[in-house]
Amino acid sequence: MKIDITSVDGEAAGSIDLDDAIFGLEPRVDLIARMIRYQLAKRRAGTHQSLGRADIHRTGKKMYKQKGTGSARHGSARAPQFRGGGKAFGPVARSHAHDLPKKVRALALKHALSAKAKDGGIIIWNNASLAEAKTKALKSNFEKIGLTNALIIDGAAPEANFALAARNIPQIDVLPVQGINVYDIVRREKLVLTTAALNALEARFK
Repeated sequence: MKIDITSVDGEAAGSIDLDDAIFGLEPRVDLIARMIRYQLAKRRAGTHQSLGRADIHRTGKKMYKQKGTGSARHGSARAPQFRGGGKAFGPVARSHAHDLPKKVRALALKHALSAKAKDGGIIIWNNASLAEAKTKALKSNFEKIGLTNALIIDGAAPEANFALAARNIPQIDVLPVQGINVYDIVRREKLVLTTAALNALEARFK
């Protein structure tokens, strides 16, 4: 698959062939969905917890005698049916993470990249660098080339001026190539790859 290379300003800078083994697959929605579920579950804090009857600080003395009162038989006032008692089957602190094989995760990333390529949502830049870290100028430039919602992937480390200028622009994310992930690819309209990021991705999947 051949695609044009442009600059940050939108000027043509040649073309490049994308590897069909990475960008030319028929997208499988089930793999992409599994990977997104895996990512979102892994980042959940899991710190929600309610007080069970064992956690309530209240006397354990029997409320009243067993027989002769005409009322139901009760023991502890910590029981869930009483006001101020513990919660029955409430949430407990735990990890929500679950396993997903490494090969499935790698395949899901390929299918997410292929889905974005199929939709025409991939843009290739020769590099992502700026002379000055000016957010206003970069935002104006993005509006000129129609880039309003995008994930920008650079090489091993994004260029400092570009990263500083882009970090306050809404709906624009800048990540190093090591941080590329299925969820961020899917949630943004456009995926911008620098040539350095593209070479690193192709080397990663060889």
